[in-house]
Amino acid sequence: MPPAPSRTHLSIIDVDAHITEPHDLWSSRAPKTLKDRLPRVVETPEGRRWIVDRDVEISTGNPSSVVARNGSKSRGTEFFGWQIEDVHEASWDMRARVALLDELGLYAQILYPNVAGFGSQNFMKVKDDDLRRACAQIYNDAMAEIQAESGGRLLPMALMPWWNIEQSVAEVERAASLGLKGIVMCSDPDSIGLPDLGDDAWKPFWDACNDAELPINFHIGASETSFNMFGRAAWPSMGLRQRLALGSAALFVENSRVVSNMLYSGIFDRCPKLKIVSVESGIGWIPFVLESIDYEWSETGSQQERPLERKPSEYFRDHVFGCFWFEKTAPTKLIDKVGEDNVLFETDFPHPTCLYPDVQGYLDEVTQDWSETRTRKILQDNAAKLYKIDLPA
Repeated sequence: MPPAPSRTHLSIIDVDAHITEPHDLWSSRAPKTLKDRLPRVVETPEGRRWIVDRDVEISTGNPSSVVARNGSKSRGTEFFGWQIEDVHEASWDMRARVALLDELGLYAQILYPNVAGFGSQNFMKVKDDDLRRACAQIYNDAMAEIQAESGGRLLPMALMPWWNIEQSVAEVERAASLGLKGIVMCSDPDSIGLPDLGDDAWKPFWDACNDAELPINFHIGASETSFNMFGRAAWPSMGLRQRLALGSAALFVENSRVVSNMLYSGIFDRCPKLKIVSVESGIGWIPFVLESIDYEWSETGSQQERPLERKPSEYFRDHVFGCFWFEKTAPTKLIDKVGEDNVLFETDFPHPTCLYPDVQGYLDEVTQDWSETRTRKILQDNAAKLYKIDLPA
């Protein structure tokens, strides 16, 4: 067996990690008129809760980190009871996160939210449209600060006020002006009665993303519809740990629905520069799903309803990226089928299933038969090009 290709010369980019939002993320940046209405942590009889407005609970106070303060990793469910004081400071302190990147042998991370929901769907619990929009905008302002203070090594994705198409278009443009490198999008706006993302009503949004060349990231669980898969996956007789395991696995595969709809939608014919990323969903399912949607496209005569310039799967090569982390089979057996130009690497720190602490040991195993070119593309160049990341000389 040939030796594993060297990675010492690479700036490895982790395209999916999460920020445990500090309790003062919104309140420290809030204008006086909104200080008591924006997201904040409140002690309740049931424990800490993230509250918006006077009494709207949008999330528990759990920091969504399985890495304890001392660096050990929870492999059960005890982390559900942890608070921000109990978890590794790199979960919420972004200066500590940069130091951790050095420890793990990583150069940069793309960051996603927790409190807002993976598609900022939790803000829909707030009835005031202006307040919802302020929640997203102040988060984005804070993320731009984090990006700048990290020297471009931490790259948070911008939240969208997706409940309002016109506001979303404006926020795409504002995110670009802030220097943010991509956006987080709700996968199912039709869940609240809006047109779905394939409807022409969303054309201004797709055009804005296309023109700004901001990648659109569909994280797993990025809507009430998608996240519902977590609760439906396990049989009622299963225990808590089994439900956590089965719900997590089901969420990964759920993103195939989102990608397939995008490929059928005709959006890529209208927006040739548009790029989307299926985040935290693995890559092993991609060859089967692409083969399936092409076959069914032909079998059902779908072309008569929405003519496409190419077969659905052919858009994947130019427009879609998948991310892997714990998988072994796909990175070693299926890269040619997925396409080495369409694959990105992630760790999902500090969530359950994250690649922590032995990131490099995992990469040793899955990259040992890769060429130097493939290694460079998947661990560095694909992400650097997609997110326009400045690499060190």
